[in-house]
Amino acid sequence: MIADHPHRFEVANELHARPFPSLEAPCHAVFLAVKRREAAASRDRGEDRAHLLALLDRFGAQHPAAGATHFFGTLGRHRLKWECHTEFVTYTLFGEGIAPIPFDASSFGAMPTDWLATAPGDRLTSALVRVATMADDATIDRSLNDWFDGEGLAVARVLDGSAVVASDFRIDANGHTRFSVFADPDMGPRRLGQIVQRLIEIETYKTIAMLGLPVARELSSRLSELDAELADLVSRMRRPNDEAEATLDALLAMSARIEHLLASNSFRFGATAAYEAIVAQRIEVMREEHYGENTTFAEFMMRRFDPAMRTIRAAEERLEHMAERSRQAASLLLTRVEVGRSAENQALLASMDRRADLQLRLQRTVEGLSVVAISYYAVNLLANLAKPVGPALGLGEGVLLALLTPPVVALVWILIRRIRKGMS
Repeated sequence: MIADHPHRFEVANELHARPFPSLEAPCHAVFLAVKRREAAASRDRGEDRAHLLALLDRFGAQHPAAGATHFFGTLGRHRLKWECHTEFVTYTLFGEGIAPIPFDASSFGAMPTDWLATAPGDRLTSALVRVATMADDATIDRSLNDWFDGEGLAVARVLDGSAVVASDFRIDANGHTRFSVFADPDMGPRRLGQIVQRLIEIETYKTIAMLGLPVARELSSRLSELDAELADLVSRMRRPNDEAEATLDALLAMSARIEHLLASNSFRFGATAAYEAIVAQRIEVMREEHYGENTTFAEFMMRRFDPAMRTIRAAEERLEHMAERSRQAASLLLTRVEVGRSAENQALLASMDRRADLQLRLQRTVEGLSVVAISYYAVNLLANLAKPVGPALGLGEGVLLALLTPPVVALVWILIRRIRKGMS
């Protein structure tokens, strides 16, 4: 039997891990997304799980499997859907029926107040979804005018006209975003659950994508300062070579600061692009059709959401362009400094060659003097040894010295040459 890959079942089950809820109108949903302020990599998922278990234990509900990142279970009169994402955790409660007062804040009371206060993070977004049966257009219009701000209202028929969805994407007095769904009575439970789930996902990913906007705005002001500083450093590159070293040090320090900004913001910008794509995809799959003269969700995002995304992309591109400019400037200046150092090294080598030549000449002079000095002492030594023999040969002292000097000098000169050749 062939062995299975260690992650085969894990990745296969992931495709079926987050099914759409089954809903029947009328019903409602309460949604909460919690996000830590620190980076996703440093988030303690154990605390997120512990917070979920604290809620489940209040209702005596079943616990999820160890290490699970999603859970669907019964919580009193509601059904709870819990999901642990890369950056945030979501809680969605689905209940039957709708409150007499539309979007009543008491609907959020299904999540205990003291339990909310101990959440390991801040509220990213929260939403109330009201699902009613389909009514005539006049009734829907009156309801939407009463519930939402007409100026920013987005309304559309979705999934081949099987439902009408609406929201103004504003945060109400109780801190929640509101969504209204008017569903065809003949719509299947899964299809209705799909619509509600898509609306919640649009709100969630739209909100977390917008988190890149404050980052982009703060970054833009810092980039303006860095841009002016970089332009000044580039202009200094035209000055004499004696200032190139100091300019290079300043330029490398600036490049390091820009690279730090690029590294520290790359995750946020990358995540924003991914969430933006998810928002567009979630709206696209609902197959919107115009409802009267109202703005669709896609048109609302094009007017309100897309400009913010373009601002974020512009800040990211500006940062990358500035990082590239600083790298190029540093490379050019480094080349200039290296050329200057090469010229200095050549001058130093020429000076060393001249000193070596002088040392060689001095050495040769010393060698000549050494031959004379050694020969002088050698001739005297041999003359003293030959004194007893000189009279017998009929040679006077002067003649003896004259005969000994040439061969001694030649021999000393040959020995010194051999010694110098051996050393070199």
